[in-house]
Amino acid sequence: MSACVPARAADSDRTERAHPPHSPPPTGSPRPRVAGADLSASVTVFLIALPLSLGIALATGAPLQAGLVAAAVGGIVAGRIGGSPLQVSGPAAGLTVVTADLIQHYGWRTTCAITVLAGISQLGLGCLRVARGALAVSPAIVHGMLAGIGVTIAVAQLHIVLGGTPQSSVPDNLLALPSQLANLHPAALSVSLLTLALLLLWPRLPGRPGRVLRTVPAALVAVAGATAVAAAAGLVLPKVDLPSWSNHALAGLPEGPVPGLATAVLTTTLVCSVQSLLGAVAVDKLVSGRPGPGQVGRSDLDRELLGQGAANIVSGSLGGLPVAGVAVRSSANVKAGAVSRNSTMLHGVLVVIAALLMIPLLELIPLASLAALVMAVGIQMVSLHHIRTVTRHREVLVYAVTTLGVVSLGVLEGVALGIAVAVGVALHRLTRTRITHEEEEGVHHVHVRGQLTFLAVPRLSRVLHLVPQGADVVVALDGSFMDHAAYEALQDWQSTHTARGGTVEITGRRAGVRIAEPAALVSGHPPDGGEEAGASDADCRCRPWTAWRNHQCERPRPLPDDGPRPGGTGGTEGADGAATGKPEPAGTGGHELRRGISVFQRNTAPLVRGELARLAREGQRPGQLFLTCADSRVVTSMITASGPGDLFVVRNVGNLVPPPGAESGDDSVAAAIEYAVEVLAVRSITVCGHSGCGAMQALLDTEPDGSRTPLRRWLRHGRPSLLRMGDGSLPPSRLAGRTPTDAVEQLCLTNVVQQLEHLRAHESVARAMKDGALELHGMYFHVGEAQAYLLTERDEEKVFDRVRSADLAM
Repeated sequence: MSACVPARAADSDRTERAHPPHSPPPTGSPRPRVAGADLSASVTVFLIALPLSLGIALATGAPLQAGLVAAAVGGIVAGRIGGSPLQVSGPAAGLTVVTADLIQHYGWRTTCAITVLAGISQLGLGCLRVARGALAVSPAIVHGMLAGIGVTIAVAQLHIVLGGTPQSSVPDNLLALPSQLANLHPAALSVSLLTLALLLLWPRLPGRPGRVLRTVPAALVAVAGATAVAAAAGLVLPKVDLPSWSNHALAGLPEGPVPGLATAVLTTTLVCSVQSLLGAVAVDKLVSGRPGPGQVGRSDLDRELLGQGAANIVSGSLGGLPVAGVAVRSSANVKAGAVSRNSTMLHGVLVVIAALLMIPLLELIPLASLAALVMAVGIQMVSLHHIRTVTRHREVLVYAVTTLGVVSLGVLEGVALGIAVAVGVALHRLTRTRITHEEEEGVHHVHVRGQLTFLAVPRLSRVLHLVPQGADVVVALDGSFMDHAAYEALQDWQSTHTARGGTVEITGRRAGVRIAEPAALVSGHPPDGGEEAGASDADCRCRPWTAWRNHQCERPRPLPDDGPRPGGTGGTEGADGAATGKPEPAGTGGHELRRGISVFQRNTAPLVRGELARLAREGQRPGQLFLTCADSRVVTSMITASGPGDLFVVRNVGNLVPPPGAESGDDSVAAAIEYAVEVLAVRSITVCGHSGCGAMQALLDTEPDGSRTPLRRWLRHGRPSLLRMGDGSLPPSRLAGRTPTDAVEQLCLTNVVQQLEHLRAHESVARAMKDGALELHGMYFHVGEAQAYLLTERDEEKVFDRVRSADLAM
């Protein structure tokens, strides 16, 4: 198996146990060290896992020991090998329906064999490195699958809560519910209601005592409280029965028809893998949002598949339930402050100890209490947040069909139905095109909403022929794709209409989206390349971040002959945006500015007018102060994907923060900081530097007693950064994975760190940080690579980590 482990696996382990740079090699056998946070987190997760593992085993109809085996193996094996250090694996509620169905059809020993085969399949998928591809499944399908499983669990466990026995399917359980309600078991119902009440009320205990008590998991309190009351009241109820481990059933050879077994293995592999991968992504989000420096690397999803596969092989061989990542335990592990995979592994060890030494205590637990616990978990799997999300994205049909399919037919069948509906919805959206025609003040407006393909050509032709000859026409294309057939139809009609004295203006209403055809048509120029009378620069369809000089909607013009730049950095700028080449021809800049404003008014203003009107009414409420350089290549809204009202931006040459009390003759930066922190109450401040900074080059080139121009006087606030870079007692700032290319880049990185120190010295910032209301961040943007880096601290080192596209959260 080691041959299949991705190269990043070793890197992930090394980041957790890295030796300080230049340290002597370790002598003797290394002693394992467990952080106190990992130890306390493992106890928290263990207290949650113990009752849940027994409850899930009860819900599947498996031997109750099987839940403990899966919890221990998931913690130790998946925790050690898996690619998500803080994800806790074990028997998962999402696998309950699948496992119960397998036990009913094939028996327990064959179910264990199917678990082993599913683990082998996961190993194969991990070796093929297809984990990221598995996440391409529509979230509506995944959430619908989990909701269907949750409904199935809740309806089945309701019978045990009422004192009865569940049937084999949801329809049968629903049909049997009236008779079950007519024959209630008062003792079982009272214990179940007590369990549910404790589960609901324990996390809501008020005040300081409540904060202390809430550190004990609600699941443990609910089951322990119900068990204590049942024992004290002398209630006669079915209880947990754990036979001797010597009689525990292990996996046997699979028995049954090969197609059925293959389907069972496929279903188990699918559910285990998807749930584990989604759980790993969710854990990454929780870790990234946790306060404090990020000490845990991001999940390696291919390695996580390998770890889950190994755990299922071991669990199935030892007679345990299938293993997958468990959201409840994983989130508890992160919130408890775990910092490495040791917490997950220790929780598995604690489960082993409990399974060997705590059997007399576990056998006091009423089955009705465990059933109520699992029923609550099943209800929580039907998430209102997920329903609102899929509704907002118009995928509620996919969600509903998947849920009903899982409830009525089974997991694999429900997922297949969901995929089929998702494909149908996607095709419907691709082919659905609305074409309308209306006349306003003598101008005919043809509006095309949706993708313009050959299927829409007949409707497009009918609408275009409604336009009278010689009329003025505006064709608005509101879509992201136009195929060749539609392009030719529109081009031919445009040529004919203009030849007969009409005018045609083709535009769009979605800023930044360009139809996938030659720009001549979209920009309003006729197909022969000549200029159409009346065509304006406002018809430009270039993307909004396209530089003026690179617009493709007009004929190329010669660029000015740029001279050399200070510091030898080349390009078109000097010290952060100061143009140093020959001046452009008179009137060119004004023309570009007017054209840019015109494009904004035509394409972008209609889209943002509503949002800007809201901001005008409510006032600005930015969440972050973003302090960066005045360099024209650093476009803050583009590199942060932010919009109006998100960032309070301060720009200056060199992204400098004068220390408080500095005699600079310019309090603008300090005033902006005070206003952002005390008036706008921003939650974070980011200092962003960038590559090729002319200010840093000027700092390196400037003599201390040089000329005192305004620029030189301003740059003296960067001299502490220069001194810091030359201080050998401080670890140098660096980029993760490589060293700075030259002294300029080294100073750019050091300057971000130093300006953060200046920032902390400001009274308003220090006060807000002390109250926990403000965070500071460092950022470095490499212009040539279009790559952002975020500052983290590792053993007193200042390291800028690359931000990857995959960090989106997933």
